[in-house]
Amino acid sequence: MTTKPTCQIIRPQSTYDGKQGFSYFEGLSAQSVGTQHICMHLLTIPPGGRAKAHMHESHETTIYVLKGEAHMWYGENLSEHLIVREGEFLYIPAGMPHLPANLSDGDAVAIIARTDPNEQESVVLLPELEQYVNLPE
Repeated sequence: MTTKPTCQIIRPQSTYDGKQGFSYFEGLSAQSVGTQHICMHLLTIPPGGRAKAHMHESHETTIYVLKGEAHMWYGENLSEHLIVREGEFLYIPAGMPHLPANLSDGDAVAIIARTDPNEQESVVLLPELEQYVNLPE
């Protein structure tokens, strides 16, 4: 017997460590509520926090910054740079190499939605790109 999907509430109380090097608050995913085509999580990047260079192979990502700001290097050899600030949205196309970091003195808090219901399944680490971004350790 299969169960029909229904509406569910998730109260983010626990975190999990992503391949990218960040800890995410539990959100909506195939694992938590059985989503089919999307996941959504809350991320707090502490001051000085940074991800590993990575991409999401065949899934798009959208981000809304609730608090603070984050830098992101992206593209071929991570040669492009942008800063996304509180109240702004960011779109990352599928397959786009990127490396986000918080270079400020306060937390950066964002809601992340991705077209990968399994959240971490499409994460591809790109350690060979790390050399192109010099960030404080």
